[in-house]
Amino acid sequence: MKLAGMDADLIGFESAVLERLKDLEEADFCARLWQKDPDLWKMEPDQRKIITNALGWLDSPVKIKPTVGGLGGFAADLKKSGFRHALLMGMGGSSLAPMVFSHTFGRHAPGLPLTVLDTTDPATVIRLERSLPLANTFFIEASKSGATVESRSFGEYFFEKVKSIKAGRAGENFGVITDPGSMLERLAEERSYRKIFLNYPDIGGRYSALSYFGLVPASLMGIDLNELLSRTSKIANLCRTRRPLSENPGIALGTAIGVLASGGRDKLTFVLPGPIATFGMWLEQLIAESTGKEGTGVVPVSGEPVEDPGVYGKDRLFVEFRIRNELDETVEEKADSLRKAGHPVITIHMRDRLDLGEQFFLWETATATAGALLRINPFDQPNVQEAKELTGKILDEVRKEGRVQEAEMELRQGPLRLYMAAGATSVTQALSFFFEQAVEKDYFATLAYLTENEANEAGLRKIRLLVRDRARIATTLGYGPRYLHSTGQLHKGGSNEGLFLLITSDNVEDAVIPGQPYAFGMLMRAQALGDFEALRKHRRRVLRVHLSGETPAGLAALEQVIKSVAMR
Repeated sequence: MKLAGMDADLIGFESAVLERLKDLEEADFCARLWQKDPDLWKMEPDQRKIITNALGWLDSPVKIKPTVGGLGGFAADLKKSGFRHALLMGMGGSSLAPMVFSHTFGRHAPGLPLTVLDTTDPATVIRLERSLPLANTFFIEASKSGATVESRSFGEYFFEKVKSIKAGRAGENFGVITDPGSMLERLAEERSYRKIFLNYPDIGGRYSALSYFGLVPASLMGIDLNELLSRTSKIANLCRTRRPLSENPGIALGTAIGVLASGGRDKLTFVLPGPIATFGMWLEQLIAESTGKEGTGVVPVSGEPVEDPGVYGKDRLFVEFRIRNELDETVEEKADSLRKAGHPVITIHMRDRLDLGEQFFLWETATATAGALLRINPFDQPNVQEAKELTGKILDEVRKEGRVQEAEMELRQGPLRLYMAAGATSVTQALSFFFEQAVEKDYFATLAYLTENEANEAGLRKIRLLVRDRARIATTLGYGPRYLHSTGQLHKGGSNEGLFLLITSDNVEDAVIPGQPYAFGMLMRAQALGDFEALRKHRRRVLRVHLSGETPAGLAALEQVIKSVAMR
C-alpha cells in the first residue's frame, strides 16, 4: 500500500492502521498537534507542563531560518581567523545530530572538518588532544542545561589545554550552545568565549536537530542550510495540512509504528545505506528515549546487518531508506527479500543527503504521534536521572576514597572477569545461565564501555550477530556513556524484554579532569557501575563482564565462550 508517499507492506496490519488514522482524524489530531495541545498525550497537570514546554520543535525550522546568514558569516569568520578544525563536545541530543552531519557530509563539505566528542573514554580524549591542532581548533560545548557532567568535563579539559598555549586568549577558541540562563552561559561570559548560541528553551534535546544544537555545527562544516531548511519546511507543511491523514507523512508513519508496536511488532529495525548509516544512531535516541517508559515502548534496532529473513522473529517492523542518486542495490535486494518472507517493511525515499532535514522533522512528528497511540509522554525521560544519581554516589565515594569501589570479582577465565555471577561456578556457566533466560520477542543489548575503534567494533559485531542468529532475537549495541543519553531510558522504563551484557575494560592511559579528584577513566567506570545498579534495581537481566589486557583479545575470548553456550 501507499502511505503518504511511502511504500508500506504492513502484512496484515493495513486495515488496523487505516482505522486508527480515521480515529485520529475524527479526534482532530493534526490540528491539535500544531496547536500544541498537551492533552493528546497526558491530562495530569505536571505532565501537561512538561509537554507544553517541549513542543518548540514544531516551529524551529521556520524560526531558525532567518539566522542562517549569521551562522554562515560566523563560520566564514572562523576560517578567516585561521581555524582549521571544530570539535563539538556534547552528549545525546547535543551530539547525535552533529555526528550525523559529520559522517554524512564530512568528506564533501567545504567548511571546517568537524569531530564530535561524546565519550568519557580516556583513550579517545587523549587521542583527540594529541591529533587536533589545539591552537587552531574551535571548541563548542553543547548542553541544554549547561550542567551535563560529560560535556562539562570535556570543556574544562580542553580549556586548560588551550589556556596552556594561548593563556588569557583561550576563550577565543571556545563557544557554547545552551539554553538561556544556564550556568554554561554564565561561564562563557566570564571567560569571554568567542560565541554564545542561546537555543529555544521549549525544545527537548532529542528533538533539537533542527535548532542551534544541530545547525551550528552543520554551518561550521559549510552545509547548505538554506536548502536543507527549505526542504524541511515543505514536509512540515505536509505534516500540518495534508488530509486525509493517510497522506500526512509524519502522522501516517507514527500511526503505523504505534499500531504495529501494539500488535507485537515493537522491534523497529532500520535498513540504512552507507552514506546515512549514522542517522540510525539519532533515530535510536529519539525513539527509545521518547517511547520507552511506563513498561512499554518501541525498541529501535540500528546497525544490525540484514541477513537471511529466517533469522528474524515476528516482532520486527523494518524501515528501509533509499537515496535516489546513491542507490544501494544490496540494501534494496535485502529489503525485498524481507517483504517476500512476510515481514512488514516501510520504504522511505530520499532524493539526496540534504533530505536529512526532512527526515529529522518527519521522525520527530512520527515519534510524537506514536507516543500518543501508546498513551505515554514522549517528551520526558523519567529513568535517565536514576543512572546519573547512582553515578554521582559512586563519584562521591571516589572523592572520599580516591578510587572507584567495585564489587568483588567472582569468576575469571583467561582475560574474562565476571561480577555478580548469580551462583555460577565458571564463566561459561554464568554466560549459559544468562542466555538461557532469552525468550521469544526479547532483545539482546550490548552495553560497551570501550574505546570506539574498528577493532573493538568488529569484535562486538561478531558477538551481536552470533546471538541474533542463534537466539533469533533482536540485538542492539550501545557505547557507554553515549547510550545512557539514548537507549538508557528504554532499558529501565520500557518493557522487561532486554538481556543486557555490560562490558568494561582496563585503561592503558588516563587523563585527569581539571577541578575534579578523578580522571576520565574513573568517571567512565562510575557511569558503567551506576547503570549496572540501575538495571538491577529495575530487575533487568544484566551481566557484567570485564576484559583485562588487550580489548580485542578479550572480545575474541568472550565470543568463543558465547559460542559454546546453549541458546533457545
